[in-house]
Amino acid sequence: MSLQQDLENRSGNKCELCTGTNNLSVYDVKPSDIGGGGVDGSLLACETCVTQIENPDEVDANHWRCLNDAMWSEFRPVKVVAWRMLHRLKKEGWPNDLLGMMYMEDEELSFAKATNDHLDESEKIIHRDVNGVILEAGDSVVLIKDLKVKGSSMVAKQGTAVRRISLDHDNEKYIEGKVGPTQIVIITDYVKKMAEKE
Repeated sequence: MSLQQDLENRSGNKCELCTGTNNLSVYDVKPSDIGGGGVDGSLLACETCVTQIENPDEVDANHWRCLNDAMWSEFRPVKVVAWRMLHRLKKEGWPNDLLGMMYMEDEELSFAKATNDHLDESEKIIHRDVNGVILEAGDSVVLIKDLKVKGSSMVAKQGTAVRRISLDHDNEKYIEGKVGPTQIVIITDYVKKMAEKE
């Protein structure tokens, strides 16, 4: 069975956010490295919902009153998108009441916060490499100097590639990634973002 068919079966052929039935498609909830893709990282959504999720300027707050039901979904990707959209609409007032009632496991909440969609532009923490290039979750970076790894005798050598980094959501200077088998915290001043083809 295809992913689309799995999601159609799960949702009863309806948008998992607003229950609409027009122009349904698979919506992959970002970032894929946390969501994991597939059924556990995707939802079935109508064209109206997808357009408004991807274009914040086109959001019609009244359309999203449907989240009153969607937020109780048993499926992680649906809850994550509901939480993100309620945060995006906080200025409307009513979403705050729904957010106050919503319950999410720690893992679901960290997935929901991973894109920083819930923050106002002024609150967003932006991670930048040594050259000022913006870093995003899932990027690959190269160390520009030898780094001692705290708590071990290991030294991460200059030139080492660290793939699929994750970002610290509280501090723009910290990222995490694996050097060999070890997950380490790295200061952004000591990394350079790798081009896609490297």
